[in-house]
Amino acid sequence: MISLQDKVSVITGGSRGIGAATAVLLAKAGSDIVLNYVRNHEHAANVAQIIRDLGRRVVVHQGNVADSREAGNLIERTILEFGKVDILVNNAGIWTYGEIGNISEEVWDETIDVNLKGVFNLCNTVVPHLKRNGGGKIINISSTAGQRGEAFHSHYAASKGGIIAFTKSLATELASYNISVNAVAPGWVDTDLNDEVFANEQFREQVVESIPLKRIATSEDVAGAVIFLASDLARHVTGTTINVNGGSVLI
Repeated sequence: MISLQDKVSVITGGSRGIGAATAVLLAKAGSDIVLNYVRNHEHAANVAQIIRDLGRRVVVHQGNVADSREAGNLIERTILEFGKVDILVNNAGIWTYGEIGNISEEVWDETIDVNLKGVFNLCNTVVPHLKRNGGGKIINISSTAGQRGEAFHSHYAASKGGIIAFTKSLATELASYNISVNAVAPGWVDTDLNDEVFANEQFREQVVESIPLKRIATSEDVAGAVIFLASDLARHVTGTTINVNGGSVLI
């Protein structure tokens, strides 16, 4: 029922976790893929091969989109390879510890740059292309931390809360151009980003018990919300945040 045939999707942070699952699911729906990553070439190459095996075209592009020049290079290469952009998934992000009173300015700046400025850089770069193409979809990955806050991770929560406000602002600004802008807010997700905390089995069990559905989300669970927003099924949805948290945060 969902078809993204002949669409071109750009996914940041696409070498692992939510980004990788989203790239594969978009490809299964028929989209060609531009896969952005920063460090892990081997993982990115593996994801790209899965996409090729699905019969879709894929471009793998390395670059930190927190740098506006790198964001520009990513979109420029997409246009060069495919001639257009239809869907942008802003997924790249980091999650680090930061106790207020002890957190350094460098740690704060890094999180805001990667998680929030990168989203701004790509939106600022891609929107003129989407306008010329007659529309498109922007999907930003936020977090429950951006909705309720998160102790000892205030820098992360601030960046993800900023994404939600930014999403709402662009949704109204760009609606007349047939550009929808939405966010997805995962709770706990079983990805390598959380391997360290989930290594504590007692903590993992506490997390499961705190979720009404009694399971931790997979990357594919989050990707499912993304592909819905990328599809025509969501043609009347903009400015919203879809929660993927098993009922643990109801906003």
